[in-house]
Amino acid sequence: MDRMKDWIIKQDQQWFYVCNTRPKSLIKFSNWITHLGGATFTISFVLTMLFLSLYFPSFHLPATIAAGSLTMSHIIVVCVKKIVRRIRPYLFLPDATVHGHPFQDHSFPSGHTTAIFSITVPFMVVEPLLLLFLLPISMMVALSRVVLGVHYPTDTAVGALIGTLSSFVVAMLLV
Repeated sequence: MDRMKDWIIKQDQQWFYVCNTRPKSLIKFSNWITHLGGATFTISFVLTMLFLSLYFPSFHLPATIAAGSLTMSHIIVVCVKKIVRRIRPYLFLPDATVHGHPFQDHSFPSGHTTAIFSITVPFMVVEPLLLLFLLPISMMVALSRVVLGVHYPTDTAVGALIGTLSSFVVAMLLV
């Protein structure tokens, strides 16, 4: 078990360095797209979709699931961060660079990644064609967190999983 854990940690750190040492153009793009997973955008998006569902009834179910999923996944992330207490990579790894805001809370799991997946998955499930647009955006937000030096790849992978599973749990409770 220890060998497997050591292998995962080693891979996580290696992939972190691959992502964290990217050209300035990718860093600039990451600084922009990462905000799509932030609280301001995700909450505004959900509230906008809920408002639009008054006029476009087809938005109602995915918007409601997204609202519940965003709430549920946020609670899960806060609890997991307090339990796991993983130090952010730029504070732990030598030669790691933080590009942008140096967060001081714990890194596991990624809240931005969790949030973007929790609000996009309901729309991808209800309208599969949106998957072609929303999945790449969600994945770019996840990648941006590693490029910017504030998360390890496993932080974002688990964040994506929590956001996705939260969406399905809320959907099962509502449908």
